[in-house]
Amino acid sequence: MTSHEEYMSEAVKAALKGMNNNEGGPFGCIVVKNGVIVGRGNNKVTSTNDPTAHAEITAIRNACENLNSFQLEGCIVYTSCEPCPMCLGAIYWARPDKVYYGSNQKDAADIGFDDEFIYKEIPLPYEKRSIPFEQIGRDIVLEPFQKWSQKEDKTEY
Repeated sequence: MTSHEEYMSEAVKAALKGMNNNEGGPFGCIVVKNGVIVGRGNNKVTSTNDPTAHAEITAIRNACENLNSFQLEGCIVYTSCEPCPMCLGAIYWARPDKVYYGSNQKDAADIGFDDEFIYKEIPLPYEKRSIPFEQIGRDIVLEPFQKWSQKEDKTEY
């Protein structure tokens, strides 16, 4: 039986490998199901020019591909750092059973990865956010929602 520390060590190895290969920041993540690592990921933001390529996102994508599923029920996520708001959202959408994290928000902020500003933006009214949000075209964009509601062969998630 592999211990939590050994799984976290695998997440750290992913972080170091990605960082040493100049793929992105010092973050790694693995997904485990029934004692087997089913997904691995590391931060690839700078190497892929993809701001969503955080370690948790890449590990979730890898695990879902390997499991041929868009859900991670029965899985445990081990991530080298407490997830940012984007990764937190992705984790909730993927629905793993549990998340273990190593370093925390302050540790990440101390080396230049501070996401506190996002947490502060979330409760603000749309017009007060640093990137303004404005709703337009609601009457025309509801068509796909209406058709989705009527679709009989949809896969719900």
